[in-house]
Amino acid sequence: MTSTAERIVVYGVTGSGKSTLAARIAERTGLPYVSADDLTWQPGWVAVPDEEQRRRIGEVCAGRRWVLDAAYGRWKDVVLPRAQLIVGLDYPRWLSLGRLVRRTAVRSVTRERICNGNVESVRQMLSADSIIRWHFASFARKRATIRAWAAESPGPEILRLTSPRETRRWLDTL
Repeated sequence: MTSTAERIVVYGVTGSGKSTLAARIAERTGLPYVSADDLTWQPGWVAVPDEEQRRRIGEVCAGRRWVLDAAYGRWKDVVLPRAQLIVGLDYPRWLSLGRLVRRTAVRSVTRERICNGNVESVRQMLSADSIIRWHFASFARKRATIRAWAAESPGPEILRLTSPRETRRWLDTL
């Protein structure tokens, strides 16, 4: 089913490369790519209220075809019943953390605009709300979720990828 899936969720720990992979899947398959962060953050790093997030995600998931780069806990129940494939990025912590630190540092310096015009900063990177702190707080839980899904799917097909090489090989099959 992986080659014919039309509703795909890329799931993984913070910094694992979910958005990059989702965009590449979309390029190769012609499926529309949807950035979860664009649906959940407003300018100024203001979170979209939970009910509005659920409405937005519900709209996306009602569609026939999509690639989504996350399944956040507050609306995972909306996504999973509609997904046909979950691509789980189960990479080692050193890899995802290294990617996250490098990406965040570069964005802080270049002031690259992300998710609705927001920019990351060194101050934010060191704050209590830091995405790097979030990586440490959520790593074990997200990794356990991927492994549990691989052992017993919550519905859709599960593809657990454990290295960038394995991910590239799978992407080449699309």
